[in-house]
Amino acid sequence: MAPGVSRRVLSHTPDLMLVEVTFALGAVVPVHNHPHQQISYIKVGRFSFTSKGESEEAGPGDSLAFASNVEHGVTCLEDGVVIDCFTPAREDFL
Repeated sequence: MAPGVSRRVLSHTPDLMLVEVTFALGAVVPVHNHPHQQISYIKVGRFSFTSKGESEEAGPGDSLAFASNVEHGVTCLEDGVVIDCFTPAREDFL
């Protein structure tokens, strides 16, 4: 991942994966894309998500969806935890 970011795969099947991602204040996951659909749920903390050239702040209880191959990235504004769901599963995380 990136400095200040760690992940733990919670469960997965070939078609679906749930991942807990822990962020330290100021950690950045650069803009990237992947063929997986993704939904991110903010459990704790505040984040600035970037997608399609626009930024959106999100906090506890918020969720965001990213379609396949859409560029997106995130900056952590306050220590936090995000639960990411991917379909299909991210084999690169196993």
